[in-house]
Parts: sequence; C-alpha cells; structure tokens
Amino acid sequence: MAESDNYQGNGLERLQIWKEVLSEKVTPVNLSDKANTQRVTLAGQEMSISNVLFKPNVLVSTHILRSFERGSILKNLFGCIPSPKKAKYHKILPALLADLYEAIGGIDLAVLDGTFFWRGAGDIPIRMNTLLVGKDAVAVEAVGGELASLKPEKMPVLQEFVRRGLGEGDLKKIEIVGSSLETLKPKFKQASKQHAKKWQGIGGAPKMWAPAIDGLIQEGFFTLPNKRTREDVKKALKARSVPVEGNMNLVVTTLERRVKKGILKAKKEPDGWTYWT
Repeated sequence: MAESDNYQGNGLERLQIWKEVLSEKVTPVNLSDKANTQRVTLAGQEMSISNVLFKPNVLVSTHILRSFERGSILKNLFGCIPSPKKAKYHKILPALLADLYEAIGGIDLAVLDGTFFWRGAGDIPIRMNTLLVGKDAVAVEAVGGELASLKPEKMPVLQEFVRRGLGEGDLKKIEIVGSSLETLKPKFKQASKQHAKKWQGIGGAPKMWAPAIDGLIQEGFFTLPNKRTREDVKKALKARSVPVEGNMNLVVTTLERRVKKGILKAKKEPDGWTYWT
C-alpha cells in the first residue's frame, strides 16, 4: 500500500489511516523514500521514482469516483511523484502522468470506487453503490467520466493517454459487463443535479470556501515553515476540485476572515500576501 509525501505530511504517516488493515502481507511504502529508486525523465523533468512501481510488480490504482475533469484513476498516478511540492507540476500534468504510466509499465488493475459520488472539497457525497473495475485504466476513466456527467473527449489527461494509444477512450468500443451504462447514467445525472443545486443554489456557492480552506488548515497546509501565497492556495483548491477560476475574491474573503479570527496569520510581502499558522 503506497503513498508519497505532500503538503499534508509524510507518506507513511498518512497511510496510518489504514492501520487496521496493515499486516505482514499488507505493508505501507513511502514512494518519497530516496532509497531503491530509478531515474526517469517525465515531461522533461528528471526525477527518481520508487522501484516498487515498476514491473514485475503489479500496480492496482483505486480512487473515488468524482466529477473532476482531470479524472480520478489516471490522476491518481500523481501520488507516485516523490516531491511533496507537487503543485508545480500541474501545468504539465497530462504529459507527466502519461510519461509515468509508460515508464512503469502501466496500471494492471483500475478500481474506481463509486460507493459515493463526489464533486469536490466541502461537498456532501451522494451514495451510489457503484464499482467500476477493469484492466484498461483508460477505459475505466472514460466510463467514470461519462457517469460523472463529464465529456471524456474533453478530459485533458484522459485524451493524452488516448492520443498515445495507452488505452481505449471511445465509449462505443468499451465492453461493459454487469450493470449497463444506460441503466446507471440516469441515476448519476440526478446525483449531478443534486451536487449542482448544493453548489450553485442561493447562497450555496460561497459556503464551499470555508470548509475547503478549513480543511487545508487542519491538514497542515499553512503550518510553518510553509508560508502560502494566494496563488499557492488557488492551486491547492484546484487540486481538490474546488472551482476557483473567477472566484478568487471569495477565496481571499475567506482567508481574511480566518486572519481576523486569529486562525491564520498574514503579512503583505513584496510579491503579495502570505498566510501561515
């Protein structure tokens, strides 16, 4: 069971959420451990990747089903990058993930967990009791995107994988066994409407910023020695599927309220405001 370091903390510490299932057969691995690695070049960036990701080991990627254009299963590979400061790679994400997929020999089994359907941080998940499993991670991502009311042909990460021939992204060519896509789509469409109503209803949209930013605070995103700029906060919220484009005024207002309450500290630097705890 593998995890890497990020702004929330050390990979091994974060895996303790699964301590009840850890055993001699189920062991935690920190992908940010500098020992036993291979040097690879991903999207023009040279870095060391943990040996446990490479063949002949079998890689199972599992993620929650969510409405996020960057996807779930394929985006999950981002956790294999050893750097705790992953936000700097967001601009090259499609190429980075596809290069990593090719370098390690692909995902052997993709498990998209739709027990609940999510939209983003601060959201209330909707129970759907659906599980998508397949050997073609690209196909699983495409089906998941369709259920999440996304357009697979407009999902940038998914389409980069399709362009390289790393899997099947055409829904008409994907064989689905079990419950049919047409049976599931109306249920997920209704769930998407419920999400939209919660996020866009009267007075609803601003309410998402408080739980999203409070979540960052609780996870140690602002803990010293980290001093976060507004751009850092924007990138962190985008990574959590919070729609910040065009809404930064709401983000800034929420940050200022946390400063007034003494939860955050702030200072205006030459390059702009910074925040920390």
